[in-house]
Amino acid sequence: DDDEDSDEYSESDLDSDEELERRIEAAREKRHERQREAMKNRSPDHLRSPICCILGHVDTGKTKLLDKIRGTNVQDGEAGGITQQIGATYIPGKEIATRTECLGDKQMKGSKLPGLLVIDTPGHESFTNLRSRGSGLCDIAILVVDIMHGLEQQTIESLNMLKMRKTPFIIALNKVDRMYDWKPIPNGGFRETLASQGDHVQQEFKKRYNDAVLALNQEGMNVALYWENPDIKSYVSIVPTSAITGEGIPDILNLLVTLTQQMMVERLMHTEYLQCTVLEVKQIEGLGTTIDVILINGTLRETDTIVVCGLGGPIVTPVRALLTPHPMREMRVKGSYLHHKEIEAAQGVKICANDLEGALAGTPLFVLGPEDDEEDLKDEVVSDVQSILGQVDKSGEGVCVQASTLGSLEALLEFLKSPDVRIPVSGISIGPVHKRDVMKASIMLERKKEYAVILAFDVDVSREAREMAKELDIKIFTADIIYHLFDQFTAYMKKVKEDRKKEVALDATFPCVLKILPTCIFNKKDPIVLGVEVLGGIAKVGSPLCVPTQDFVEIGRIASLEKNHKAVDKAYVGDSVAMKVNSTTALEASRMYGRHFDHTDELVSRISRHSIDLLKENYRDELTKEDWQLVLKLKHLFQIQ
Repeated sequence: DDDEDSDEYSESDLDSDEELERRIEAAREKRHERQREAMKNRSPDHLRSPICCILGHVDTGKTKLLDKIRGTNVQDGEAGGITQQIGATYIPGKEIATRTECLGDKQMKGSKLPGLLVIDTPGHESFTNLRSRGSGLCDIAILVVDIMHGLEQQTIESLNMLKMRKTPFIIALNKVDRMYDWKPIPNGGFRETLASQGDHVQQEFKKRYNDAVLALNQEGMNVALYWENPDIKSYVSIVPTSAITGEGIPDILNLLVTLTQQMMVERLMHTEYLQCTVLEVKQIEGLGTTIDVILINGTLRETDTIVVCGLGGPIVTPVRALLTPHPMREMRVKGSYLHHKEIEAAQGVKICANDLEGALAGTPLFVLGPEDDEEDLKDEVVSDVQSILGQVDKSGEGVCVQASTLGSLEALLEFLKSPDVRIPVSGISIGPVHKRDVMKASIMLERKKEYAVILAFDVDVSREAREMAKELDIKIFTADIIYHLFDQFTAYMKKVKEDRKKEVALDATFPCVLKILPTCIFNKKDPIVLGVEVLGGIAKVGSPLCVPTQDFVEIGRIASLEKNHKAVDKAYVGDSVAMKVNSTTALEASRMYGRHFDHTDELVSRISRHSIDLLKENYRDELTKEDWQLVLKLKHLFQIQ
């Protein structure tokens, strides 16, 4: 049918743009129609596996917990039927049933779920990356909190993200085995384990549990132990666990199945309409560039043509192979993957195809069906990225931002836009930092030097790029956690500010009015040394002084100030200080106390248009409202425009 296509296209080249628009519109309508049709045909008897993410602070035990949930006990061959997939682990329903047997009558009976798909990359990166078409990719999340440490920074970030995305979640209160004198029952249900502990252990658990609850309440969450939960819709369930001994894991699996089946049947019904998200883009020896995707709904076939979004625009390419790793027995031999003719959701799959180098992680993937219009799908894929690229400040002043995926880029841009941060962005890109990115950032050297910076979030920096950045004096900040980037950048900005202040210190004249104390005249001629009282503003070392009442005669700059026999840099209103004034020109050197001015005259700092601008730019926060009023007064006095 290729020939028919080409005929159709050669004719359509002659069509006007409106015709094309109309055709795309019709195809889009048809596609939405098919989607609605697929939605109608779903049945609550045919469910897909829920997709679950694990989030939490560093070192709360996410990875350990994940391993425990996956039951990575590879020794006994097939490992309980759990198959390791790309970017995700699939736990069949049968396996869940066996592992929750120890709960006795609390076990969920008659589950219709085929299993659970747990996303492998623990942490919120995967969560931010996976915005499968507006709805988060995760159906349910586990937020891990360390019972020994309580809530930590990243935990709170994850909490807010879950709230923002309205993702249902449960809280695993991990590391209970760390409590003093805890006697474990490996892989047991938590309630029986707790009951079998000594009194002092139960007391400690109560205390720590209450601390955690209080902290969560302060974040605005209603929480309760899962077996005491009054209402699963408004209270978040807490499951105490230990990733080391496996206690509480049956409870978690059971709760995940129960919750998803009670609350999310609507969401979990399997449809034939394809939903698929790119997880990451990887180079693999012997296969070239591949993409790892999570298939959320629908079916992928080896004969499909896929449409994904790339940095340069949409990529349309036929699938060469659909791969999943072998079952656990043959642990990861290089290049040993199982080939599939077709794969049904929900699963993690590796797709081999040509031209995937520019593909963006975190974007949707479409299959070009026989009834689809290619242009329509291209528009659809790119629309997501367009909205993000639109956030960049085109005025051209700002830092350059790079992130590993579209999702993390979006999270980073959101963060930089937030009111506490407010860092302007002039350029963005996805993937490792290369020389061309450094070149792009170097444009800022001419415009605003402090923005000649690359913020690299969770990406590598190539060696050439590093060397080039060093040469051009461009800062590259790298971090895996958004805050760390922010901290580095704020520290850098602070240093830049300090340096700027040092540079302009001499020219930025602070406003001041000084009254000479007639009893404290120590030296009348260059250097003039007098006692003065500050009537207004700030007397600062380096400020040039003049005497307005003696027709603005200039007497030099303040060389030093002493207050109570201690040298100070600045003197404020009401201070009485000894002041030494050094001349800067021969004319100033001839000025003398008693001849050109005396104690009846006030001394005033000589400000200028330039010095006012510098004050506004660099010292705005160091001057009070009264100081600025004095600046205005002096402006009139010196008749500055």
